[in-house]
Amino acid sequence: MNAADPRQTWLGLPQAVPSTTGPSTTGPSTTGPSTTGDAEPAALTEMERLAETAAQALAGAPAQEVIAWAAETFGRRLCITSSMTDAVIIHLAAQQVPNIDVLFLDTGYHFPETIGTRDAVSAVYPVNLINVTPPTTVAEQDAELGPRLYSRNPDLCCYLRKVVPLEQALGPYDAWITGVRREETDARSDTRVVQWDPRREMVKVNPIVEWSQQEVDDYIASHGVLVNPLVDEGYPSIGCRTCTARVEEGADPRSGRWAGTAKTECGIHG
Repeated sequence: MNAADPRQTWLGLPQAVPSTTGPSTTGPSTTGPSTTGDAEPAALTEMERLAETAAQALAGAPAQEVIAWAAETFGRRLCITSSMTDAVIIHLAAQQVPNIDVLFLDTGYHFPETIGTRDAVSAVYPVNLINVTPPTTVAEQDAELGPRLYSRNPDLCCYLRKVVPLEQALGPYDAWITGVRREETDARSDTRVVQWDPRREMVKVNPIVEWSQQEVDDYIASHGVLVNPLVDEGYPSIGCRTCTARVEEGADPRSGRWAGTAKTECGIHG
């Protein structure tokens, strides 16, 4: 992590000192995540202050302005994560940061349509798609822990195939952009536009955190943004095919995720 230098400002906000090195900006990667060393405590203190200052200054700001701040602040040590339900956050970020790294968690359980959306995103938008894979294949996990872990212990399955790979893949970065929105779940209702992620010791940027689903839909229609075809088939929130069910019209958009259980989050955002 890079220490913040208050002498550098953008829109009156403190900026992180750009690193002389950064993650690869070459074509799509099919390898698993990489790791880096721990950050120095002093740098963490400065980065935490940076996040708090930005959260206050950018509250209510347009998504484009939030992304512009993140791009100016973190440079190439900024990435996006996407589940490929749609490409709204990718479309927004690619305009500000061409060739930005987009991390996609390839759990081994995705719908074919989700993989197709990932490939389309890589072909259509000026981004660097990085396919992040767990350390074990589905077959290897089944052999070690038994089949259908996703139904017997979904929390553990998500941890092994999503949380751990993502935390390792985020190692080269100082900040990550997400498409999290407050209205999605109760657990996300207090999410801020910029926040410190203490577990990963980095800054989390949520440019569309205040958007409603209608605003998302309007943006998609206005800009011709790519959308996973499953959305039109009754899957408004898409995860692994093993844990995502079709949602009845008018029902909670996320009610198809881990249906029949109390689970509402995979562990990445809460």
